[in-house]
Amino acid sequence: MSLQNLQFNLEKLRPWLTLLAVAWLLASLGLGWLVNSLLIIFGLLLVTPVIAFFGFRWWLQKNLVTGQCPVCGYELTGLNNSQLQCQNCGEQVSVQNNQFSRFAPEGTIDVTAIEVPAKSLED
Repeated sequence: MSLQNLQFNLEKLRPWLTLLAVAWLLASLGLGWLVNSLLIIFGLLLVTPVIAFFGFRWWLQKNLVTGQCPVCGYELTGLNNSQLQCQNCGEQVSVQNNQFSRFAPEGTIDVTAIEVPAKSLED
C-alpha cells in the first residue's frame, strides 16, 4: 500500500474520527446525556419515515377499493367512505363497505328497474 493510498483513506475517515473524538470529549466532560440525546434524535429521524411508510401502506391496503361502476361496469379504484365520479359515464359513485354504489343525495329515492317479460302479463 503506497503512502498516497494511505493518505487518501485517512482523508475519507477524518470526519468520522472528528465526530468520534467530539463525542468522546463530551462524554468525558459529563455531557454524555447530550451525546445520547443527539443519537436518539438521529435514530428517530431515521426510523420515523420507515414507520410512516409502512403505516401508510397498511392504511392504503385497508382502505383502497377496486370494483366496477354500478351504472356502466367500468373498473374503478377509490378510497373507502368517499365519493368519486366514474371516468367512463360521469356518474357520481360512492364507496361504502368496500362496494361501489350510485351516489344519491339525502332525500332522493333510488329505484332499480326490473324488466318484466310480456308473457307473464298475458297469463
